Amino acid sequence: MGSMISNSIEETVSFGREFASRLSPGDVLCLEGDLGAGKTHFVKGVASYFGVKEEQVSSPTFTLINEYHGTIPIYHFDCYRLKNEQEALEIGAEEYFYGVGISIVEWPQKIGNLLPPESVWINITHAGEHKREIKTI
Repeated sequence: MGSMISNSIEETVSFGREFASRLSPGDVLCLEGDLGAGKTHFVKGVASYFGVKEEQVSSPTFTLINEYHGTIPIYHFDCYRLKNEQEALEIGAEEYFYGVGISIVEWPQKIGNLLPPESVWINITHAGEHKREIKTI
């Protein structure tokens, strides 16, 4: 993917959908970016590629993980509120990471030591009022 500029929410969703075509069961996708950068919109695109309705996808800020059931399971983590990696272990994060679905982790730096080394990292940053830069790192 390299680096792309999104000019709207719809483009961010579209980029997520396009990126999803490269993912397969067992992959872990780590999304970095400030609050409001568009991470959840990117997840909507990824999930919709696998048959999940976009409106079903929401940030799991208060639940820590949302599970979506499409053609393959999507596990959407939001680690923003985690105090330490132990909390991620307690919800079974590693079982998800090494399971049959695709795990998407927002705020992955909070649980960095638990993530598989082959995890794919994407950074989404503000590049203007409605613009976002989306790049693999």
